Amino acid sequence: MFGRSRSWVGGGHGKSSRNIHSLDHLKYLYHVLTKNTTVTEQNRNLLVETIRSITEILIWGDQNDSSVFDFFLEKNMFVFFLNILRQKSGRYVCVQLLQTLNILFENISHETSLYYLLSNNYVNSIIVHKFDFSDEEIMAYYISFLKTLSLKLNNHTVHFFYNEHTNDFALYTEAIKFFNHPESMVRIAVRTITLNVYKVDNQAMLHYIRDKTAVPYFSNLVWFIGSHVIELDNCVQTDEEHRNRGKLSDLVAEHLDHLHYLNDILIINCEFLNDVLTDHLLNRLFLPLYVYSLENPDKGGERPKISLPVSLYLLSQVFLIIHHAALVNSLAEVILNGDLSETYTKPAQGVQRNSAKPSIRCFIKPTESLERSLEMNKHKGKRRAQKRPNYKNVGEDDDEEKGPAEDAPEDAEKAKGTEGGSKGVKTSGEREEIEMVIMERSALSELPAGTSVREQNTTDEEKSAAATCSVSVPWDRPFLDMVYHALDSPDDDYHALFVLCLLYAMSHNKGMDPEKLARIQLPAPGAAEKTTYNHLLAERLIRIMSNAAQPDGRIRLATLELSCLLLKQQVQTSAGCVVKDVHLACLEGAREESVHLVRHFYKGEEIFLDMFEDEYRSMTMKPMNVEYLMMDASILLPPTGTPLTGIDFVKRLPCGDVEKTRRAIRVFFMLRSLSLHLRGEPETQLPLTREEDLIKTDDVLDLNNSDLIACTVITKDGGMVQRFLAVDIYQMSLVEPDVSRLGWGVVKFAGLLQDMQVTGVEDDSRALNITIHKPASSPHSKPFPILQATFVFSDHIRCIIAKQRLAKGRIQARRMKVQRIAALLDLPIQPTTEVLGFGLGSASTQHLPFRFYDQGRRGSSDPTVQRSVFASVDKVPGFQV
Repeated sequence: MFGRSRSWVGGGHGKSSRNIHSLDHLKYLYHVLTKNTTVTEQNRNLLVETIRSITEILIWGDQNDSSVFDFFLEKNMFVFFLNILRQKSGRYVCVQLLQTLNILFENISHETSLYYLLSNNYVNSIIVHKFDFSDEEIMAYYISFLKTLSLKLNNHTVHFFYNEHTNDFALYTEAIKFFNHPESMVRIAVRTITLNVYKVDNQAMLHYIRDKTAVPYFSNLVWFIGSHVIELDNCVQTDEEHRNRGKLSDLVAEHLDHLHYLNDILIINCEFLNDVLTDHLLNRLFLPLYVYSLENPDKGGERPKISLPVSLYLLSQVFLIIHHAALVNSLAEVILNGDLSETYTKPAQGVQRNSAKPSIRCFIKPTESLERSLEMNKHKGKRRAQKRPNYKNVGEDDDEEKGPAEDAPEDAEKAKGTEGGSKGVKTSGEREEIEMVIMERSALSELPAGTSVREQNTTDEEKSAAATCSVSVPWDRPFLDMVYHALDSPDDDYHALFVLCLLYAMSHNKGMDPEKLARIQLPAPGAAEKTTYNHLLAERLIRIMSNAAQPDGRIRLATLELSCLLLKQQVQTSAGCVVKDVHLACLEGAREESVHLVRHFYKGEEIFLDMFEDEYRSMTMKPMNVEYLMMDASILLPPTGTPLTGIDFVKRLPCGDVEKTRRAIRVFFMLRSLSLHLRGEPETQLPLTREEDLIKTDDVLDLNNSDLIACTVITKDGGMVQRFLAVDIYQMSLVEPDVSRLGWGVVKFAGLLQDMQVTGVEDDSRALNITIHKPASSPHSKPFPILQATFVFSDHIRCIIAKQRLAKGRIQARRMKVQRIAALLDLPIQPTTEVLGFGLGSASTQHLPFRFYDQGRRGSSDPTVQRSVFASVDKVPGFQV
């Protein structure tokens, strides 16, 4: 397991033959430690190798011999590890020791062995040891060691780390000090450690976390997140040329990590911990920094703010990721029904000095660093521990008997802290703040429906200050008004895309109260039956669709698809559609405009057919995923029209005629699909090629009176098979005779003629190289060949005939699809006079060739039924089977 050096053994008598995995060898290593208690330059390597060997024996003993741990505990060998650390013997020894301890705890599987190692509190002494954390390697191994220990936490092992009587939990408090470490891997490890701690259902430990660490940790964490958000906003404001997209992507990814971490804490469902976290998120981050930035940037005084698109973007991420009901409902209440009266409240200096909370709903830096707050709480906890043995107030009666005399010093300290300013106030009032938060949450359901969230968290002094200092606000729902106003911009969809994402995220959030959404008539998917919908929102969505169908429209495809999703969600019910006739007429008008837009780009060329089918395939195979869309940092930057940025086509404006054609086709598909859906009509004309109408492998076909050409198919890997080549309207097929019925054949391969390439072989006039590509899933993907083979015929005449049939069939197949596109666009159709050699009379011209697929084409269970499938083309004697 470990790379070992034999040099440290020192050439002892017979030591090389000793079994290194044994109790005897452990005793020998103990003897080595006792002889080398002081670390020197000469014995440094010897001690490191000794510790490694001890670890190896302990891991072996965990699986094979319990007496190893008995001896380890009896001789108190962990003391040697601690003594080596305390001698400040250099980074080499520290790194090796931390690495070895990490490996040891990772590989111990039996609980008894783990208890042996954790006893006597030596592990906690190593945790609180003052390492040189400026060394990256020491920092990495230390935080990895803490994470390994946290993975061993449960209801039994937590008592080795949390001391209830001294109110000390070194594993947790030492880890969270690195929550804002510059290295992302360290921050991720800290989050993992905290989540592992929160998952342990030990009430004493959780109450300690709530009372002593929750407020300082969450307040500093919220400030750290907000600082990242302001940095993100600055990056957006200064990067109009898309030069810092790498940095912007990193900042967005960091914010997503923060939100997922917060959601992980909330879904653990520790109620009182969730109350504290929810209160800090709402009143220290989401409301003062995210929501209040939605208002007019010229108002609101000196408060920190971010730009409107960044605010909408981040709020959308919040609702997409976090589903904690208390948090998302309080946040949505302010966005949908809140007013700005408290946003303009001037901070009353006297109130701030004399309240336990520095300020309500304000994004401010904590007055104390996390490490300083934890240190002060620790000393305060020790004084409490002498007075009160545990968190349950067991000794409260004794305290009351002693009278108020002993409480006088604490009261003096509180008064002194009050005079000293907010710095001392925050520390002395943290327990009161926690209790206030919990009382507020428990009384939440008892409040009247009209009571705002701001009123629930405001002290009486702050309410009076707000009444005297607030500025009158002329609107009732400014945030909601801003949301609707952002959808009105005729110039571009920069803000509209974020608003639509926010509305989508709110309506799809599992924690949202449907009644809150019902107030603005924004139904959630699968909501109860509705008879009406939000006409104001529907009109703005249809306006976006109409703008998208204009030749010079600057609406991106992502915005259009989101608009279609939201409108469909608005008006669709299980019983049908409740859309008003006037709105349906406006939608039909937008669809007609999209038809005219595609007509402008319509050409009878091959490239148009390929683009038409590619765009339909992309739209149906890859529908909009809003979660992925909101993970893309590029949409935060102003919309660009150049593909050189690498931004996905649906998230930017088109560049050049080809991309404008693709965009026009996609707009047509979306509006046509939405129109048919709202009218309750099925789609009968798309896709141009229906899977159910095509011949498939292993189909049994009637080949009587059909033209077949025998050939030898040589595949790319050298395989050789005998087949018969047949050409249909849309496909070429390779068949072999059916042994059970005369004149019938089994299809071994079928491919579309339009995706086929045929070339001759230079040195063989009897052979053709044929390649058929699978339709690409996106316009940018490389086509994948499903058939790449050489066809060898009996003579050069049959080869020429086969090449002509395939070439003519490909032309006819593409021509018929182009005619179907013309029919979709209400363009005049140029009727073809023949299909693969069939002349079409005047009676049959009203039926397009693709109607041929309505005929029965596969084998019947009745063998007497004879049905010809393939048309006879230029019959040549000797070619018919």
